[in-house]
Formats: sequence, structure tokens, C-alpha cells
Amino acid sequence: MPLKQYKPITPSNRYKLLPDFAEITKDSPEKSLTVALKKSGGRNNNGRITCRHRGGGHKRKYRLIDFKRTRRDEAAKVIAIEYDPNRTARIALIEYGDGQKSYIIAPRGLEVGAEVVAGEKAPIKPGNALPLSKVPTGSVIHNVELIPGRGGKVARSAGQSCILSNREGDYALIKMPSGEIRKINVQCYATIGVVGNSDHMNVSSAKAGRTRWLGVRPTVRGMCMNPVDHPNGGGEGKSKSGGGRQHLKSPWGHAKGQKTRQKFKSTNKFIVQRRNAKKRG
Repeated sequence: MPLKQYKPITPSNRYKLLPDFAEITKDSPEKSLTVALKKSGGRNNNGRITCRHRGGGHKRKYRLIDFKRTRRDEAAKVIAIEYDPNRTARIALIEYGDGQKSYIIAPRGLEVGAEVVAGEKAPIKPGNALPLSKVPTGSVIHNVELIPGRGGKVARSAGQSCILSNREGDYALIKMPSGEIRKINVQCYATIGVVGNSDHMNVSSAKAGRTRWLGVRPTVRGMCMNPVDHPNGGGEGKSKSGGGRQHLKSPWGHAKGQKTRQKFKSTNKFIVQRRNAKKRG
């Protein structure tokens, strides 16, 4: 997916880099596969802001994605590649032999007219889903399940992928996009290939307004606030020592760089190597 540059005839066009959407073949979503999406504005059920910097944005409809690929050993034909405003990846509209339609994450190289299938006997090609026990070692995969039957949870955003490095008994060793190596049950399903739209990381909106269209509100640094508003606030100018700046914490008490993962989490036994293991050495 190439990016589109614009002539710098306005300040916002000078640094603008947007996708050209050349791979999109259908403008409107499949109506039967969409549901209403209500916005929360970052508020919880009490109306209090629990997730800052969210609000506004363009109205969206949620596309129902089939992360589980429950129809096994049934070939489906790709009839369209669509834009999804709820995720960075593109989605593919597939149709089974009986006329049922479904959405899947579109991997790189998947085109209209191709056939995709999920099952133990599925061929190794982009878009096909297989259990980890049937995927060759060294394969690049995405939409990986963590618990059998729960649906894909890992490597679902644009350009992401995992690598099946090895198998040990009932578990496969998967290298995550973060670099972490993790044990996953070989009965879990994964889809072959790399998630498409890999140039998304190079997109430059070039103006604040386009960020607001996405539902993202402005962020103010803590050190620019007053002490009553943030632990880092106060002081005359950029205070490096006084004015509360020495307490490098967020409003919820997390110091910068503090570990937020639970120390004795039950899934720690499945982590073979942490993502930052090289940094420690």
C-alpha cells in the first residue's frame, strides 16, 4: 500500500502522507455485518473520565470480524477488500458456498477472487487458518489465539506478524511482535501471512484536525500544569528540581518506567523470554 504525497500549497499539505486506498475495492460495508457503535468519550458508567484524551470524532459503525474462523474445511471466496475505521488493518469480505458472508483481517497479498479456508488440511498460503500443530516451523502468522476456541488475540493490527519458532510437546513457541517468546497451545488457530497495510506506521496526518476526526483529544504535559492538577506541575518555568517535578508520577501514581504487570500473574509460566531480555544484558 503506497502512501500519497501532496503538493505543499497549504501548511497542512506540506508534511501530509496519507494512504492512497488503491487496494480498496468496495466503498460501503456489508450491512448485515455491521452494528451500531456507541461512543463513551472515555467515561465509565458513572460518567467519570477513566481514559483520557478521547472524545468526538466521526461517527462509525462496527464491522463484525470473524476472529475464530469456526467454519472449518469450507472454502470461501474473497469478494472485496474494505476499509475499516475501527482498526489500522484492511478487512476482506469473504463468501462461502451457501451464500454466507463474513469479514476477516486482510493479510498482505490477499486479492479479490482468492480462496481462503480454515482447517487442519488447509494449504499454507496467506489468509488460511490452521492449528499451530499443522503450521510449519518458521512460518509467519497473525491473528493468533491464546486459548483454543477464544478467537485470535495477537498480531491483528497493520503490518504485524508472529513467527512460529519451535514446538515442545503440547505447546508451540511463538515470537510475538514485541520480541517476547511465549508458549501457546498447539490446538490454537492462527492465520498464515502478515497483516496488510504495513505502511500505516509512516502515515502523517500533518494537522491536529485530522487527529480530532479520529476521536483523539489534545494531550497536555503534566509539567505544564499546576501542582493541584498533576504531580509534575508547578515551578517557575521548566522546573527540573522543584515544583513537584521530582516526583515523576502520573495522576494514578505510576512512576515513569515502573512495571505495571502483576508480579505473580498466572500466565507468567508461558513466557519463555521477555521482550526486553536483550536490554538487561
